[in-house]
Amino acid sequence: MHTLRNSLPFVGRVFLIAGGIGLAMAGDSGNQESIRLSRETCTGLQGFSIPASAIGLASGGAVVQAAVFVGAADTGNSNGDFCKVTGIVKPHNPSSPNLEFEVNLPQAWNRRALQMGGGGYDGSLVTGLTQYSNQTPNGDSPLKQGYVTLGSDGGHQGKAGFDGSFGMDDEALLNFGKQSVKKTHDVAVSLTQKAYGQRPVRFYFIGGSQGGHEALDAAARYPRDYDGVVAHYPAYNVTMLHLGSLNVGKALYAEGGAAWINPQKTKLIGEAVYAKCDALDGAKDGIISNVGGCNSAFDVSALRCPNGADTGDTCLSDAQIRAVQAINSSYKPGFMIAKMDAFPKWALLEGALFQGPSNFGQAPQPSNPLSGKEPLLYSAGDQTVKFIITRDPHYDPMKFDPRQWQQRIAAVAAIMDVTDVSLDKFRAKGGKIIITHGTADDFITPHNSIEYYQRQLAQFGQGRLDSFLRFYEIPGFGHGFGRFNAKFDSLVALENWVEKGQAPSGLTVMDGNKDANRTRPLCEWPKWPKFTGAAGTENSAASYSCVRE
Repeated sequence: MHTLRNSLPFVGRVFLIAGGIGLAMAGDSGNQESIRLSRETCTGLQGFSIPASAIGLASGGAVVQAAVFVGAADTGNSNGDFCKVTGIVKPHNPSSPNLEFEVNLPQAWNRRALQMGGGGYDGSLVTGLTQYSNQTPNGDSPLKQGYVTLGSDGGHQGKAGFDGSFGMDDEALLNFGKQSVKKTHDVAVSLTQKAYGQRPVRFYFIGGSQGGHEALDAAARYPRDYDGVVAHYPAYNVTMLHLGSLNVGKALYAEGGAAWINPQKTKLIGEAVYAKCDALDGAKDGIISNVGGCNSAFDVSALRCPNGADTGDTCLSDAQIRAVQAINSSYKPGFMIAKMDAFPKWALLEGALFQGPSNFGQAPQPSNPLSGKEPLLYSAGDQTVKFIITRDPHYDPMKFDPRQWQQRIAAVAAIMDVTDVSLDKFRAKGGKIIITHGTADDFITPHNSIEYYQRQLAQFGQGRLDSFLRFYEIPGFGHGFGRFNAKFDSLVALENWVEKGQAPSGLTVMDGNKDANRTRPLCEWPKWPKFTGAAGTENSAASYSCVRE
């Protein structure tokens, strides 16, 4: 198994790299000169084979299928001079799918690597050529900054949207659930050793959603391989999350379709919540920051139709209010899943809009197979039930009772959920973690990350937890978008913490929406940004104080 070093025991030396000259200097990695890669070294990687013994999990080894030198002046390239390496990790079981990877080797390497996570059910190649998740706009990509960047397809190729069909294959499921992270990492280590003559001194991971799950997998399951991770709105408990998601669909389809909340009524709920709660944080700006105050101030029964009957889109029937109440309550499968007995409530009455990609669907009944008109949350649960739990593509998820599948769910959760995998080894080796979640997330409830943080708090206590983990809840932020489209340079914050011992403090997040021009402080949970400035300064982070009320 490959092990990264926290200390930097290099002495100054000059060495040759297949036609290029590299210079490694003694001292901290942040002060060391970059190592240069020649064009000849790059193209020489074509066909390079990595034996299975160099990959820390069962596989058939890996092979580089293409190694292309991309010039800074090449059309469409904004990443400077680099070597684009693509290939496959062959499966251990010959009938299982390959894992596709891309590793980008900058000509001037800063001796760090950044792995980027996927999304949804994975299934498409993460190239590592772009900015990292939720990076501030207009900043250089990490590749251009000198990082080796890498990503994979999670161990299978999938269709657009949610496609869980890969789950019928054991090795593909293992790759998606937890192993693709490690396999891609080990391939990158072998490639940097071959290309530059040494391994990365620092190895980081950043991702959102499923990529956030993968970030926490990196820290919890492979602590020796990573120095720091950023997990945005992480789907760390895929099994429980998707059963909770399916429960939303069942609530909306209840009572013969009478409970379904159409797009107009969904908008009605959102507008009513914002009308009641927007100003509770001191600024009427389309953002609900005082979530606790909102929970006390808003009552969905205020939207009840006369006599509880459905009389149109200006009110909610009793059946629809029951659906809202079910969505606004925790879901309990009846047994523990990865030592978690309930999935927390969704943020429907706290600012999550459920009107965009994560909508409540366009029809009051589901189709089997899916028609594309179902709620997005239901779709995620549908695919997990059919292809991963029951492994029956024709199974009707509306009839699914998890108690009848308890043993299989436990086996699946051991693969896909990192809920109960301790971070203690990562903490002990000096690893650092930054977690963020938006209060308005309508695809993974922010309360799920709160639950994860509270679990860590119970294990480590506040002092030890603060030494290696920070959790920020961001008002108005959804699932990578939202009324406040949060952007900040998390890699800079992570690197300063890992390499300089500077714990995150006083961080500011900007709104990446077009023409937004506003900032807010990043407040560590359970604090939230309260407006304490003068009228006219609502767009400045300096006008807000992180409070706990």
